[in-house]
Amino acid sequence: MFEYPDTKLLIDGSWSAGATSKTIGVVNPATEGVIGQVAHASRGDLERALAAAERGFAVWSATSAFERSKLMRRAAELLRERADQIAAIMTLEQGKPLAESKAETLGAADTIDWFAEEARRAYGRVIPARGAGITQLALKTPVGPVAAFTPWNFPINQISRKLSAALASGCSIIVKAPEETPASPAELIRCFLDAGLPAGVVGLVYGNPAEISEYLIAHPTIRKISFTGSTPVGKHLAALAGAHMKRATMELGGHAPAIVMEDADLDLAIPQLVTHKLRNAGQVCVSPTRFLVAESVADKFMEGFVEAAGKVVVGDGSEPGVEMGPLANDRRIFALEAMIADAVDRGAKVALGGRRIGNKGYFFQPTVLTEVPTDAAIMNDEPFGPIAIINRYGSRDEIITEANRLRFGLASYAYTRSAAHQEALKSVRAGMMSVNHLGLGIPELPFGGIMHSGYGSEGGSEAIEAYLDTRLFTAANGQ
Repeated sequence: MFEYPDTKLLIDGSWSAGATSKTIGVVNPATEGVIGQVAHASRGDLERALAAAERGFAVWSATSAFERSKLMRRAAELLRERADQIAAIMTLEQGKPLAESKAETLGAADTIDWFAEEARRAYGRVIPARGAGITQLALKTPVGPVAAFTPWNFPINQISRKLSAALASGCSIIVKAPEETPASPAELIRCFLDAGLPAGVVGLVYGNPAEISEYLIAHPTIRKISFTGSTPVGKHLAALAGAHMKRATMELGGHAPAIVMEDADLDLAIPQLVTHKLRNAGQVCVSPTRFLVAESVADKFMEGFVEAAGKVVVGDGSEPGVEMGPLANDRRIFALEAMIADAVDRGAKVALGGRRIGNKGYFFQPTVLTEVPTDAAIMNDEPFGPIAIINRYGSRDEIITEANRLRFGLASYAYTRSAAHQEALKSVRAGMMSVNHLGLGIPELPFGGIMHSGYGSEGGSEAIEAYLDTRLFTAANGQ
């Protein structure tokens, strides 16, 4: 029988308990039972991790890009070989179905491979000089030790982006992974150690998120911050990073519009959007949330969406046939119930679901709300759960106005056959727009938001730039 592992800190290449031996219980969201413990880092543990990261940076930044790339490729292969075991761990601690956990693990291996190739292509430039005998070089050098802070909704995916970009560029990194889902990140990092990563290049800590983030960000060893999480927390950490002149990448909350025009292929749009909405029980920063549907197809779209969402099998993600697992914690249940009640009080209709399932495990019904007014909390704050808001609109201008109403700007989606509509959709203010397919999140594409959804990219060739300093070297030859 599979046994969930306890998780230790990784400091200077060794797994160990925290200095105080304090631990935090890990809860299976499908059963509400404690399945393991994760070590809690003290201030002393963080100091040891920082000292190790400084030593690790000296070693890793002096390692050739070619050798860094080869080691990363070995780690990716180990991750693929261990995908089934790691997926089982992730499902126990996070709740998502096994198929989603395995897809996340294999996707992370692809991300590592992508950045392994980018490591060998972090080119500088030779800049033509105005005078004879002058050399002008733009050099790309690693920025220094990195602190990365990652959430529980994608325990491996979110780390793999930050970790891979840091390692590809020659940086060391300390990862503050989520206490709710600690074991799968540990297994990801174990693949790098087993591939031969030198001690100190990667550290892994858990504990009090606020204390760890404020201590690491302010510490002079750390030169770069990467955070994925809520907008309020991101703003606080960005301000702290700014106060210490630390470079930061922020991938924050969203409230993604999903636009369905009158000429949309509903047979394509409905199954794709239902799947994307209910993936990971809706606990996805790029999840479609506000469905903005043209009046002429609204009834047909809503009927089809409700029918398809109502057939989704909800249950323990470890069980065969389950298509949607539980929410990650009980806080999400209370938050969703409050948002739904507020919307209904303001005139919204519940077309599907709207309630918790049972009284054991954090299960919630796939939910569809209609006729939701813009002053409802759920129209303004990210629900982060399996709730679709379907509202109808009379014109393209009204749809785009609603899409742009909020200060979030992460992901957006649209379905239309019209070239004119597609051209108009370029005015939707979002870091990412995907039309007629679900085309976000693969390693070679930029991934990030604008406005209150953050800044910087965690995908594509843009991602590695945040981990590199550009330095000018110019010399007059022979003088």
